Amino acid sequence: MSKRSLEEILKSVGNPVQMLRNSQIGAYVYPVVPAEFSNWRDEQRAWRETCVLFDQSHHMVDLYVEGPDALKLLSNTAINSFKDFTVNRAKQYVPVTHYGYVIGDGILFHLEQNKLVYVGRAPAANWIMFHAETGGYDVKVEKDDRSPSRPMGKPVVRKCYRFQIQGPNAWQLIEKLNGGPVEKLKFFHMGTMKIGGRTVRTLRHGMAGAPGLEIWGPYEEYDEIRETIVAAGAEFGLRQVGSRAYATNTLESGWIPSPLPAVYTGEKLKPYREWLKEDSYEAAGSLAGSFVSDNIEDYYVTPYDIGYGPFVKFDHDFIGREALEAIHDKPHRKKVTFAWNPEDVAKVFASLFEPGADHYKYIDLPLSNYASASYDRIEKNGKVVGFSMFAGYSYNERSMLSLGTVDPDVQIGDEVTLVWGEENGGTQKTTVERHKQIAIRAIVSPVPYAKVVREQYEGSWRKAGQV
Repeated sequence: MSKRSLEEILKSVGNPVQMLRNSQIGAYVYPVVPAEFSNWRDEQRAWRETCVLFDQSHHMVDLYVEGPDALKLLSNTAINSFKDFTVNRAKQYVPVTHYGYVIGDGILFHLEQNKLVYVGRAPAANWIMFHAETGGYDVKVEKDDRSPSRPMGKPVVRKCYRFQIQGPNAWQLIEKLNGGPVEKLKFFHMGTMKIGGRTVRTLRHGMAGAPGLEIWGPYEEYDEIRETIVAAGAEFGLRQVGSRAYATNTLESGWIPSPLPAVYTGEKLKPYREWLKEDSYEAAGSLAGSFVSDNIEDYYVTPYDIGYGPFVKFDHDFIGREALEAIHDKPHRKKVTFAWNPEDVAKVFASLFEPGADHYKYIDLPLSNYASASYDRIEKNGKVVGFSMFAGYSYNERSMLSLGTVDPDVQIGDEVTLVWGEENGGTQKTTVERHKQIAIRAIVSPVPYAKVVREQYEGSWRKAGQV
């Protein structure tokens, strides 16, 4: 039986908001990697104080794009400039729709001439595949999909392993593994190093706020490379980071991972919706939070809303250029961190110990999202002024934090109200128990939130003008 398209599904359900808000897919899972290697508090603390090993081998799509038109395809679908994007460079890839709304994002690695790999979540990968198939480009695409969320005991194999070594002691460990100095390339430049006699490819990175490397190679070498790193890292306080703590590092460093892909409306996107099938991220995904609108477009965001304004370069033709040119000089919402009031957070947990009364929506720790995309209402003086979009707890900051976007007149230091929990006792998502809503005070704070990251981090989405 052929699979239904997203377009067919939307025609049958009527309102995509209700479909997504009651999806049965469950929470977004970071698969295969153990939940904790020690405990998530010490694992978070290690990326600030010593060093960590992030295992990124399983939760992202790797999409290989090869052929004479590889760069043309990617440039035509990205807001970023591809000027000087040479072999052994990487960049954040941000595609938008014809109407200027964000589809997703990820990282492009320029591996060799006419060969690149996109690494990230499914929405941007799907967009690339669609245009590769339908746009008349001379390219070959190979998709190495993310590992299954629930392998159920079956073997899991990827094309490549992917690790990151991060933290204040990371470079000492890297040079010990290499057997000598390693050149500190510029941010998002690629090179090689030695690990246990193997030559591995590297990307200069810094997710944890200090210079570090992302490394990758053939998946069959996964155990050998990981064990070598772990053994060498003992003297530097290395901790392996489990799937519970992994995603929370972005709360301190400031990247919003999962805006809703803005593909559910618009006549120009109808062919894409007809191409997407019922098992796609877009068709099966879920939407959560206290912000509720019957208009799915109220959940869409522009690049400017979530901190990607500096990426927008009008030095090339790309899908969505005309729409972004029309709003480029207008006021935009801006990306911020929300620091939640600890007394209000404590009320949420206290309500779990009050028999016979409805409790507030449970806050899972350390990562508190309970759907593919989260949109909690941010209010000031009774007016909705933005969304909270990615929430969790930072042991390093001893604070509940969330990332989101606010109206341009909201200032750093302002107190706002974050409405936690869903309306009418909650939707029918499997991650939602019956509960009541609570208004949580929050302070609008900088991005990145962590002072050490603001002052020391090398990151393209934090420095205006970088691509």
